[in-house]
Amino acid sequence: QVQLVESGGGWVKAGGSLKLSCAASGGTIRNYVMGWFRQAPGKEREFVATISWGGARTDHADSVKGRFSISRDNAKNALYLQMNSLKPEDTAVYFCAAASSRTYPLHHSDDMNYWGKGTQVTVSS
Repeated sequence: QVQLVESGGGWVKAGGSLKLSCAASGGTIRNYVMGWFRQAPGKEREFVATISWGGARTDHADSVKGRFSISRDNAKNALYLQMNSLKPEDTAVYFCAAASSRTYPLHHSDDMNYWGKGTQVTVSS
C-alpha cells in the first residue's frame, strides 16, 4: 500500500507560480496512474490532472490547461504539479492520488485508491 505526502503549497499572488511535490513510500509509483485533485471550501473534490504509468500521457482539466503541468519521476518515486499564472479561483487544498487501475485516462476521484492528506494553495488577487 502506497503512502503519499504532498508539499510545496503556500500563499502566492495572482499571476504567480508554485510547484507541488508528492513523495511516495511503501511501494513504487510506476505501478500506478497518478493524479492531482483539488477541493475548495464548500465544493466537491475535482480533477486537476492525471498522468499515465510511464508519464507518456497526461490529462489536464480545462480550467488549468496551458497553466498547470503534471509530471512524474518514477526513479525518485515522486509526482509533481507545476502551476503557473495562478488565479484566485485556484485556491484549494490540493491532493496527490494514486490509482491501481489498468486503464487510462482517469478523471474521477472515485477512480483513485490512495490519497495524501493535501496541501493548501492560496492565491490572492
